[in-house]
Amino acid sequence: MADGFTPIAGDCTTPVGFLAGGGTCGLKASGRPDVGAIVSTRPATSAATFTSNLVKAAPVLVSREHLQVTGGRQRAIVFNSGNANAATGTQGLADARQMAFRFCDGPGSAHGVIVDEVFVASTGVIGVTLDMDRLGAGIAALSLTSDGGPRAVAAMMTTDTVPKASAASFEAHGRTVTVGGIAKGAAMIAPHMATMLAFVTTDAAVEPTFLQAALSRAVDSSFNMVIVDGDMSTNDTCFVIANGASWDGAPLDGSQEESAAFEGALGHVCGELARAMARDGEGSTKFIIVDVTGAATVADARRVARAIAGSNLTKAAVLGADPNWGRIACAAGYSGAPIDPNRLEVAIGGLTLVRDGVAIAYDAEAASNRMRGAEVQIAVGLHLGDATATAWGCDLTPEYVHLNSDYTT
Repeated sequence: MADGFTPIAGDCTTPVGFLAGGGTCGLKASGRPDVGAIVSTRPATSAATFTSNLVKAAPVLVSREHLQVTGGRQRAIVFNSGNANAATGTQGLADARQMAFRFCDGPGSAHGVIVDEVFVASTGVIGVTLDMDRLGAGIAALSLTSDGGPRAVAAMMTTDTVPKASAASFEAHGRTVTVGGIAKGAAMIAPHMATMLAFVTTDAAVEPTFLQAALSRAVDSSFNMVIVDGDMSTNDTCFVIANGASWDGAPLDGSQEESAAFEGALGHVCGELARAMARDGEGSTKFIIVDVTGAATVADARRVARAIAGSNLTKAAVLGADPNWGRIACAAGYSGAPIDPNRLEVAIGGLTLVRDGVAIAYDAEAASNRMRGAEVQIAVGLHLGDATATAWGCDLTPEYVHLNSDYTT
């Protein structure tokens, strides 16, 4: 058990009282799954974070609207892949709202879900209107079950090569309480949300205000610390729904002892999903971990870590196993965080290359060898304070360019 919670195998249907499923409606030319949903079988509270891109997709706007209307009482998510429903004007908004209506008339009707209780999400090509005849039929045909998490994951994938799911549990009031989640994302991944959808569920009972605060903290240290290519999407969304099905007592509001265990479990699930995105970066061959220590503030540590993880020169050096520490120092310097170049320390794979801002004697071949595996660790010490942060990324490969050179053609 770590920090009051235990990592377990699972997904969005591992918490009690959640059903999910996915299917195929023809939005994708490949014929792969492209429509899915998650529903709580009982009333729930909710929270969400959305892209900070000013060009926001229709489902982002509609979901934000529903969240505001209910004050955080959503209990269902309906989503599609293959079409982002972004930059689609008033028609896009009408279609996003129609997704919620179709769900309530179809699979949601058995559970009494009303339109404002539905989050909607889309991912795929920007600037193309949804085929609502196909999508509407796909939503109506969905079969939602207590073991439907894997089908839901499959339905949200675009260029993902592996499904992404995580879960954790903790004990409260003599009961096992669970947090579970699923996600998609492999490109257009940049700090402050990315081309990612993440759907988290829990059978804890949580007040909406605390749930929103806990989710925002979890996102800041997980999804907002992942960078694949520096492009921020129009559709980034993370939802959490809490239904209290395994809870005995007053809903968590942050004051109870169990609040820490809940936040730990939520943070673990978000962190695992975020790292899975970085590992699955389009065309990538290596997973990069950037640890920054000794910053004056957490915000500064995060700025430096993200800058290094997002540096195209650093990512290319990782691809070629080139221990070019100058690129790392350069990224730290333009991060926007205060640094003292004369205190900078850089290590790759545990081998220190730079101390007090200058290179020390090291074995270049040994350093290169530490970059040849599937996981490359970069550590930067600023020696200005006690704050730390970690960012995750991947190498930059010719395959990434190939994948994104003909995405719509």
